[in-house]
Amino acid sequence: MTVAARPAKATAWSSPAFRFLLGSEAVTLSGSAVSTVALPTLAVLELRASTTEVAVLAFFGQLPSAVALWAGALSDRHPKRPQLIASDLAAAGALVTIPAAVLAGALTVGQLCAVAVVLGAAKVLRDTAAISLLPALVDPGQLHDANAKIGAASSVADSAGTNAGAVLVGAVGPARSVLVDALSFVVSAVLIWRMRVPEVATAPRARTGLSRDIADGVRYVARQPTIRTVIAALSTLSFGLAVMNTYWAYYLLDRLGASPTVLGVIMGVGGAGGVAGALVAPRIAARIGIGPTIIVGFAVSPLAQVPLLCAGPGPRWQIVLAATLAGQLFWATASGTSQRSLRQAVCDPNFQGRMQSASTTLTAGARPLAAATAGGLVLLLDVRATLAIGALLQVVPVVLLLASPIRALREIPARAAVPPAREGA
Repeated sequence: MTVAARPAKATAWSSPAFRFLLGSEAVTLSGSAVSTVALPTLAVLELRASTTEVAVLAFFGQLPSAVALWAGALSDRHPKRPQLIASDLAAAGALVTIPAAVLAGALTVGQLCAVAVVLGAAKVLRDTAAISLLPALVDPGQLHDANAKIGAASSVADSAGTNAGAVLVGAVGPARSVLVDALSFVVSAVLIWRMRVPEVATAPRARTGLSRDIADGVRYVARQPTIRTVIAALSTLSFGLAVMNTYWAYYLLDRLGASPTVLGVIMGVGGAGGVAGALVAPRIAARIGIGPTIIVGFAVSPLAQVPLLCAGPGPRWQIVLAATLAGQLFWATASGTSQRSLRQAVCDPNFQGRMQSASTTLTAGARPLAAATAGGLVLLLDVRATLAIGALLQVVPVVLLLASPIRALREIPARAAVPPAREGA
């Protein structure tokens, strides 16, 4: 008797549309990682930006998160592919103005701030559309696998882009290196254009105004306990990290004497940790539970800041910082993949865009305030003390999660009923 072979379980990779989205995410993150090295180098080492100007640049880069709620409402109303393409092309157009200004001898910190605003707005629109589109591209059972693959590819792209950025900055200068990022957005736009997936706007066809759609989305998030708790933890963690990130590159380049190449290598090694975290995230969640996976990822973040606060100049400390960042990003990616899958799985399809935009508003929206806070703190204290305060703030989300039912969550639950949000009422 012949036993029929059991068909292999389909993964997210079996969806052509998902593969295009995966490629788009990877290529844009790879290019943006080059700019992560190039832009701080351009500001700090070539334009000789002061600590205040560094804080202002960080503030403007995060300011566009204020439009996230509108981006979410638009995402739920309209097809998402055109939004992805438009945001990619806008980002590419903004980036090419930097080398053009350098050639003309006219680049200023003010122009970098303007470019940062455009890039920030494009990122908000793009991320909202991409994340809310994902559940429509794969089966529900493939969602965690899809997020893990995106996380792994993104981490590889980020690591490769950071290392490439370090090499490019040294070889052709930071301004020309930015062109690689611009090209990455053009490639991404082509990939999304080639994606073929039927899209139906999930919000009601009756137009009641974006303000009403936004209010409905906020009410939905506020009434969904799992989503509400995760977003609250994300926003508080984001604030603490943003306080530190305002001066993180500055601290390494100026106070610890790291070169742009060393900065890129440290970030690249950290990215490798992120790759590993994304690849094993589903297995970690299966072993210890999705709730503990999320909490451990949050808890590692403040602990990982201790070596930075104790570090001094020299290669030994640079190795320690690279290893610590790798461990931090390992758990951050594993936790991020898990919490994103959890939120997408329990969220009503009609509110995917607005749920994500609420998360972006509270997480990314905290960053301009954090950058301004960091700028004020550095005037009263110093850079190292400001970094220490940012690290302490990262303990708060751990307490929030430990006090919630998420700590006992072992599997992703089915979508729970939520009191009606009076959609369009």
